[in-house]
Amino acid sequence: MSYQWLTLWGYVPEFVRAAWLTLQVTLLAFCLALALGLVTALAAGARARVLRFAASAYIEAIRNTPVLLQIFIVFFGLPSLGVNLDAYTAGVIALGVNVGAYMAEVFRAGIQSVPRGQIEAAGILGLARTQIFVEVVLPQAARAVYPAIVNNLIQLLLGTSLLSAIALPELTGTATVINSRTLLYIQTFSVTLVAYLVLSNALSWIAERIGAHLFHPPLVAPRRARRVLPLLRESNRTRAG
Repeated sequence: MSYQWLTLWGYVPEFVRAAWLTLQVTLLAFCLALALGLVTALAAGARARVLRFAASAYIEAIRNTPVLLQIFIVFFGLPSLGVNLDAYTAGVIALGVNVGAYMAEVFRAGIQSVPRGQIEAAGILGLARTQIFVEVVLPQAARAVYPAIVNNLIQLLLGTSLLSAIALPELTGTATVINSRTLLYIQTFSVTLVAYLVLSNALSWIAERIGAHLFHPPLVAPRRARRVLPLLRESNRTRAG
């Protein structure tokens, strides 16, 4: 069995390139999703009825249809309208638009979580609406929804596997090609699973560091603190006893 694993060693560069491509698509699509989500959340709370209708239609249409079909529409459907996109660009757009609908609901919940009294108080102090949003609403909303944003990032990373359906050589697509060459099903897809596990945990760790730096006190205690806190609590119980 060991020689079968050694056979895959020659494909390590391909796995590395595929992982890097997966990470690129994830980050670009996530940036697009953040922008779309914030704009849609603001439109959903706007006074103009047409903006609220457009935001609601976008959210409902995206959240209630399969993401794979959305990818097919962008990649195979848009060329019939004269818009030709390569698999990379189509994948970024399709995933960004899909996750943007979920981010819109996240942002809207965060904005609504800010106490109305604080917004009214800021208005009494003479702050413009833009200042109120940037300096009062956005910081508190970001703190409230940051864990949900990170969760959407991880789900987006895992969703890139669907882009193998349009022949993008990301991790799953590359694994399928390697498997067709070697017929080492268990070994090939086990390596792919480990690659996704490493990438998702790396993104989670980076997001945790960013959250600890941006928010005070941090939303998530550092790993070392999570190990020490139970010992401190047990020590306090012993002293109290």
